[in-house]
Amino acid sequence: MFSNEPRSLPDWIERGYEILSTEITEGGHEEGLSRNRARDDLVAHEDFPDNPDDAEYAIDQLLNSGWLYEVAGKLRVTTPEE
Repeated sequence: MFSNEPRSLPDWIERGYEILSTEITEGGHEEGLSRNRARDDLVAHEDFPDNPDDAEYAIDQLLNSGWLYEVAGKLRVTTPEE
């Protein structure tokens, strides 16, 4: 059955979003993070799996779902509509 409700992502990917969005918005990276830096930040974080392939997958899912977007090789946080 089709639903108009947005699909949520698995908890561990949503946690990846929280980690990256905090780093981008509060870590002085207003211009975004490179994909490599984002992957490294996720792998190094204690609340995220330490496998680089998991980090790459999470980044891909966040981009494909519109939670993040990429400009000139930098990942940025999508600002939700209010």
